[in-house]
Amino acid sequence: MDSKELVSIRKSLNRTQKQMAQLLGTSAKAVRSYEQGWRRVPGYVERQAFFLIYLRQGLGKGREPCWNIKKCAAECKTNCPAWEFQAGHLCWFINGTICEGRVQIDWHEKMRICRNCKVFQPLLDDDAGTSL
Repeated sequence: MDSKELVSIRKSLNRTQKQMAQLLGTSAKAVRSYEQGWRRVPGYVERQAFFLIYLRQGLGKGREPCWNIKKCAAECKTNCPAWEFQAGHLCWFINGTICEGRVQIDWHEKMRICRNCKVFQPLLDDDAGTSL
């Protein structure tokens, strides 16, 4: 996540930097640093910011699970934590999921894959329908 994306998410949530810091469990100074590009947005902040957008947009309601959208093989599906926890609409939030036939090494690799996925892409559209 880059600084502009974090600013866009904060604004779509209608929060000040201080309020966003409280939601993210960090300091207002840290949020300013991320938004100014002085510090890289850590994975835990990115994850939480996307989760807040997910909740705000109500994206889980009536969504088809990822294993149907991605047409996962039975073996991949049964070994995947998204299937285990029946969270196919939150697969992007859960570490250790099996996408592209393998478990991702870390959050940044996972997000690289998720950003090109039909399950995650609605999060990248804000309420006005424009990309974050």
